[in-house]
Amino acid sequence: MPKTTFTVREIMQTEPVMVAPDCPIRTVLEAMNRLRIGSVLVVENGTRLVGIFTERDLLRRIMTAEEGWQDLPVSCWMTPNPHSVSPDWGWEDVVEFMNRARVRHLPVVEEGRVIGIISTRLLMSQRTDYLNRLIEDRTQELKRAIDEILARDAELRYNLRAAGRLQTRLLLPHEPPDWPEIRWGVHYAPLDHLGGDFYAIALPDPDHLGFLIADASGHSIAAAMVAIMCRTAFNEVSGSTISPGEVLSAMNQRLQGLADERFVTAFYGVFDRRNRILTYANAGHPYPMRFVSGTQNVQMLMAQGFMLGIIPEESYREQQIPLEPGDRLCFFTDGLVEARNELGEGYGTERLKEALVRYGHLGAGKLTEELLSDQRRFRGDQPLSDDVTLVVGELI
Repeated sequence: MPKTTFTVREIMQTEPVMVAPDCPIRTVLEAMNRLRIGSVLVVENGTRLVGIFTERDLLRRIMTAEEGWQDLPVSCWMTPNPHSVSPDWGWEDVVEFMNRARVRHLPVVEEGRVIGIISTRLLMSQRTDYLNRLIEDRTQELKRAIDEILARDAELRYNLRAAGRLQTRLLLPHEPPDWPEIRWGVHYAPLDHLGGDFYAIALPDPDHLGFLIADASGHSIAAAMVAIMCRTAFNEVSGSTISPGEVLSAMNQRLQGLADERFVTAFYGVFDRRNRILTYANAGHPYPMRFVSGTQNVQMLMAQGFMLGIIPEESYREQQIPLEPGDRLCFFTDGLVEARNELGEGYGTERLKEALVRYGHLGAGKLTEELLSDQRRFRGDQPLSDDVTLVVGELI
């Protein structure tokens, strides 16, 4: 850091031009022009200050001067007994004093001897140098700070990418089960490297397939940690029962006090391949949609239940629907329908239903692509604000 306080001794001109009181004004002006200075000190006996002659003294008197004024002694036009300062004064004190006294040049006197002179030009030059050094030092400090931030950011991004890959392996099934009754289309896109969305599949016995889709509030690290706890709870209970209500109740109990102020929404359905019935329960999650192939209409899979991890002993009532070949099941998180366009309008469930009717004849993979494309066309260049997960099941 550059020094912030200077004394007069450090910045004064140490060899001021000094003349005797009887020196002709002509000689003084020649010296001032030659040396390009704005003042000279008038001293007796080489060191005792008696006056100062400046450009201002010249201008004040020259308009009314009589012929031959150049040969007058400088003592006639000088300012006698000028203000002076001690070499130990600080620069800010000198600036204040010069402004108050309305002078631009100050002799520096120590123990009765003239040892220097200070001027507003010197002060401004010193201040400019100081500010330049300050800017340079601050720029270097800022560059070092930015380099450190960039290094930490790169490390954080690397760790987040690694954590995101690990989370994907932990939370998501590698491949949906190869059942001839169902084909799958899947889209999973966390807003950050880590997300709060996930889906999971359970096989409690050879005749039943369970599908869970869940969303921990928020996104990034905190949401990802809650999602991992939720998935762990699901793994612990889903293999031992074919009851969706029991699974959600058990998950709710295990999440009590663990999710802090966050919450988890979840939908869990169990498909019975023998009678093609889907039994399901809902914990505050957006209702999935069923495209009914026979009527070409969309049916909402509605069921009531509070979000996980909030209310102890919450029970989740189950609903059942029969499924037919050609039906499409559309599971999604709220990031899909809450996307907004440039006018601030939300995509919404009604637009998703219309798109499902429009493209419901397509296979699972292609239908997933078209639903996402419809949402992208709606929002245009507007970025997403949440994780988006969309899973389509095609009944064969």
